[in-house]
Amino acid sequence: MNNCIFCKIISGEISSTKVYEDDNMLIIKDIAPQAKIHYILIPKQHYANILEMDDDQAITLGKCLKKLSTLALDFGLSNGFRLVSNKGFDGCQSVDHLHIHILGGEKLTEKFGSRN
Repeated sequence: MNNCIFCKIISGEISSTKVYEDDNMLIIKDIAPQAKIHYILIPKQHYANILEMDDDQAITLGKCLKKLSTLALDFGLSNGFRLVSNKGFDGCQSVDHLHIHILGGEKLTEKFGSRN
């Protein structure tokens, strides 16, 4: 996608702080962290969100998540972490390229969701 910021990060057009990369994904530091540790897992193949992926993309995403299980200790997430994937306007998805926020490194609050 020509205007996708995550595609530009993956291609190297836009710099980022990479913490991991393989054939399927890139994991970078979030530029506006919401926790002590806040990374973003970005599949290299572009699709807008979790509802738009096909079966092959779902398999690849599963591989990405499985790999995350082997990286968690190296990332300083031994006591736990939270995964978040926003979808659509109400879900506050800001980039139309599926990505998963990885938050941890501290005790996270139990409250998330509606601001009401």
